[in-house]
Amino acid sequence: MSGNKQDNLIKAFKDLLKGENLGSQGEIVDALKEQGFDNISQSKVSRLLSKYGAVRTRNVKGEMVYCLPPELGMPTAKSPLKQLVLDIVHNNVMIIIRTSPGAAQLIARLLDSLNPSDGVLGTIAGDDTIFIAPADVQQIDVTMRRVEALFDNV
Repeated sequence: MSGNKQDNLIKAFKDLLKGENLGSQGEIVDALKEQGFDNISQSKVSRLLSKYGAVRTRNVKGEMVYCLPPELGMPTAKSPLKQLVLDIVHNNVMIIIRTSPGAAQLIARLLDSLNPSDGVLGTIAGDDTIFIAPADVQQIDVTMRRVEALFDNV
């Protein structure tokens, strides 16, 4: 696909997701075909969704749809870490960090590189959630404050 056609496809793709009406990859393929992108496939749409950090969420009608909310876009190397961390809580056993979609593994890698004396035994990260095993659950409040401080200063 030439550069201009690719640019047009990306613009059409993003415009469709901004409408927050398409709940499946098949619907996105059909909508793009209606706009003249005849060679579009479900696998291409899947790659575009991943590349541009699309998430499925409920629209105003309560339907699950794909969208590209700007505040939840994929993190980049220039994204301030503080903006990627949405919430930090604990349940007296484990600390949970909720992040922007796609940011959890980046944040977990940072936490795993800390000195064990900072209180983090290890992490498990998904796409937007990190489970932190504290080195000592008796000191979980101290560990949580140390973790919060990491993101207050960036």
